Amino acid sequence: MSYYLIFRIIFVVHKTNDQNLFSMNDKENLLTGSDIFSHLTSLRYVPRWIVLIIDIALCIVAFFIASFIASKISENHVDIRILNFYQRLSIILFIQIIFFWIFHTYSGVLRYSGYVDAAKLLFAVLSTVVILIATNVFLKVFYQFELYYTTGLILYAGFSFLFLFFLRLSAKIIFDYFTTNGGKITPVMIYGTKSAAVGIAKMLRSEQSEIKYKLVGFIDDDKNATERIIMGVKVYHFDEKTIKKTVSKKAKAIIVSPTQMKKINPEVDLELFLSNNLAVLTAPPVSIWKNDMPTIKQIKSVQIEDLLERPKIHIETEKISEAHKGKVVLVTGAAGSIGSEIVAQIISYHPQLIVLLDQAESPMHNLRLELEEKYPDQNMSVFLADVRNKERMEYMMDMYRPDYIYHAAAYKHVPLMEDNPVESIQVNVRGTKILADLAVKYKVQRFVMVSTDKAVNPTNVMGASKRIAEIYVQSLYKKLVEDGNDSTKFITTRFGNVLGSNGSVIPLFKSQIEKGGPITVTHPEIIRYFMTIPEACTLVLEAGVMGNGGEIFIFDMGQPVKIVNLAKKMIRLAGYIPEVDIKIEFTGLRPGEKLYEELLNQKEITTKTHNPKIMIAKVQEYDYDSITSQIEELIDYSLLCKNFLTVSQMKKIVPEFKSKNSQYERLDV
Repeated sequence: MSYYLIFRIIFVVHKTNDQNLFSMNDKENLLTGSDIFSHLTSLRYVPRWIVLIIDIALCIVAFFIASFIASKISENHVDIRILNFYQRLSIILFIQIIFFWIFHTYSGVLRYSGYVDAAKLLFAVLSTVVILIATNVFLKVFYQFELYYTTGLILYAGFSFLFLFFLRLSAKIIFDYFTTNGGKITPVMIYGTKSAAVGIAKMLRSEQSEIKYKLVGFIDDDKNATERIIMGVKVYHFDEKTIKKTVSKKAKAIIVSPTQMKKINPEVDLELFLSNNLAVLTAPPVSIWKNDMPTIKQIKSVQIEDLLERPKIHIETEKISEAHKGKVVLVTGAAGSIGSEIVAQIISYHPQLIVLLDQAESPMHNLRLELEEKYPDQNMSVFLADVRNKERMEYMMDMYRPDYIYHAAAYKHVPLMEDNPVESIQVNVRGTKILADLAVKYKVQRFVMVSTDKAVNPTNVMGASKRIAEIYVQSLYKKLVEDGNDSTKFITTRFGNVLGSNGSVIPLFKSQIEKGGPITVTHPEIIRYFMTIPEACTLVLEAGVMGNGGEIFIFDMGQPVKIVNLAKKMIRLAGYIPEVDIKIEFTGLRPGEKLYEELLNQKEITTKTHNPKIMIAKVQEYDYDSITSQIEELIDYSLLCKNFLTVSQMKKIVPEFKSKNSQYERLDV
């Protein structure tokens, strides 16, 4: 019961008017650390004046003990009867309180006491004793008497410092004990021993925060640093044996310093931590540290994007800048993950005006606020509209007369489009056709369409609708060339999944992990290609500039990623154990979904460009007049809300469209 009385006195004043921290009759609340911690976290810090009173009380006790011992030792050597005991006590307390005030020893939070607080106490006590010893010497030399036993003053310094320090140490240890048992403290090691790593360690020791990390060691691949002691903890060598047998037993997470993060190998080093159930955290770069060190809130979990990030791509920024500078640029789907990144990158090339088009009201509002804050000098216009509304699109084109159009507006969720094929045609096909036709009418220089790898040998409505949109813009450009009017260049870009984009598995998995699982994967063998959003958009801009018209550019997507392995890595990154803390459930392939995506049709071949990340697909060409009549018929079916007629017509336009795991499979028989 003494622990709880200590808490009642030392730590906290209850937020409510209830004067009882714990109910003495509530036996259940006194059994577990997590229960007690839940009480502690709902309480405020003890007021400074209470800390000061407790400190004074401890000083009184220290003076009693020191005076008693000193009187026994020095009773035959000096006479100090000029002042009685309580007068001497009053003087020493008066001086001690002054130095408590000077050094602010009572202003710190007891539970977060550290070396700085101990130093303040030591200076306050020593300053008091030094002044009194000097007073003693002065009185003895000139008046032949002393106020205090010198031995007593020395003993007082020792006892008072020990009592004051022990109070803070006890508060810290007891609080840490219950917070650790309540799962609120995470033991961590820091990867690296350079100045950045030491800065992080100092921050962990000194900062007061609801987020609690306990430094238990350092890790370094430099053998010369191994076995050394830094800030009172040991440096361990970075090797598989040490990580497995020692580090994983002492720590639950590894904080990678900013300098070390640049050297770390995601596939080897980070995988070693994750496979031993160690969460991996990272601090921000040194260049953005505030007050010479980061804060605990700036320490974040390493993201799955860091593990999948590909080598930095090199683009001809001068050509992109020259093409966009001083131009009017329209971005459709501007509020989406791809569209908003295209907008951000284009702004860096200083267009005369950038027009943001989207039908999503709230995302558009948020995007405008963000862009106005980041780029206050950029001239931009927010145009809320639906690409299916031909009259509204013509009004916009006539008003702004864009030089460039980046067409990213689309419906892209495979299962939703499988259930609503007529909407897929309205947005992905009709919307593209309206904008493409208007681009020719208003003499737009370049029309860059964002497509998808699902357009290759499509197995779902969404992919097939994007393939039809590709066919239309290509055939339209072919018709323009035949008529001797190719002033508008139509260019298509095709790539796979984008990390973190709306609808990708990354945000879904993160949400499921936050809820404690399970993570849902459609199939144990399903694989996907991934790119980062900035990388994909950068390649879109370069392809748009390099295209001569009529091309379909495909991007080097790197190596495919097995989705179940991706899920396991994300679970480990969050500090959990797959299939133990968070389960993985296989739900079966969704309508229209296939195990792997293709970037090229079997009949297609590619040619290289000057950028090894971008290739040109040689695809089947279509006659404009013939394909237009078929597309018009397709749009008519969609307007009549005839799902099966719509999908049947899609299969006539795209013969390689074979439905998978879908009700439309019967149309392939």
